[in-house]
Amino acid sequence: MIETQSLATDAAGIRAAADLLAEGQLVALPTETVYGLAGDARNGTAVARIFEAKGRPSFNPLIVHVPDAQAAEGHALWSDAADRLAAAFWPGPLTLVLPLRTGGGLSPLVTAGQSSVALRVPAHPAAQAVLRASGAPLAAPSANPSGRISPTRPEHVRAGLGGRIAAILDGGACGVGVESTIIGLTGAKATLLRPGGLPTEVIEEALGAPLLRPEAGGAITAPGQLASHYAPSALMRLEAETAREGETLLGFGGTQGAALDLSVSGDLVEAASNLFDHLHRLDAAGAEVIAVAPIPERGLGRAINDRLRRAAAPR
Repeated sequence: MIETQSLATDAAGIRAAADLLAEGQLVALPTETVYGLAGDARNGTAVARIFEAKGRPSFNPLIVHVPDAQAAEGHALWSDAADRLAAAFWPGPLTLVLPLRTGGGLSPLVTAGQSSVALRVPAHPAAQAVLRASGAPLAAPSANPSGRISPTRPEHVRAGLGGRIAAILDGGACGVGVESTIIGLTGAKATLLRPGGLPTEVIEEALGAPLLRPEAGGAITAPGQLASHYAPSALMRLEAETAREGETLLGFGGTQGAALDLSVSGDLVEAASNLFDHLHRLDAAGAEVIAVAPIPERGLGRAINDRLRRAAAPR
């Protein structure tokens, strides 16, 4: 066990975070989606520490965070589609999986031995400040034990990883609340690898073409594709209109009898922002079974339902 520092997002905190990363240590950083567990993506020891701290399986690749598209091009083979999506949505909650550039300097552990790499430019000012102060590409999966609820507040990180990592940069609550949308650009057509904080409809509009959807149960080619993921300690039942005996109801749109409601007004943006925090709260309250009200399968509802299905999957 080590002492996990709490750092402010002022100049001193940013410098301290960058110095720890330069030493090969791990720092939890706020992004607009969720908190990420950052380590220098060029440093094999630092990347190995990410897998160790999270208990993450080594076959599950990591997202590399960079400050801008120019930096991303140093690690991947670029394309017209990548140009179009980066111009439209970076910085923001979009990850692009591209062919790995030979000599890009990333640790092989980052890509789990694959010939592609997942890249993102975060929009959060604190994450951007650390990226620029450190001068390093940062591997940064969600800052939680592998398979458990993702963290959207610094206290979520400390509860899950306190004593295992060097520091937490305290940026308060994350605005988007679910992880980035992941688009694969390694084949002839753009493929949706994980729904997330950027709705697929706007991506398809930018591309001028529909996204391919991979078949369920295929090989792990990007982060967030494990069948069981984002899970609370409690069991979960989805599409629940009411709570059964012994269940705690997580509502949506003003569900009667709900212990918590993702969005009383039925706003999917608000629901996404509240999802992981509400699961953390119900878990901490000792819920044995969380019954979740139906969520519309549109816009950010696709990302919410993806997380809920993985959270409810057999473990």
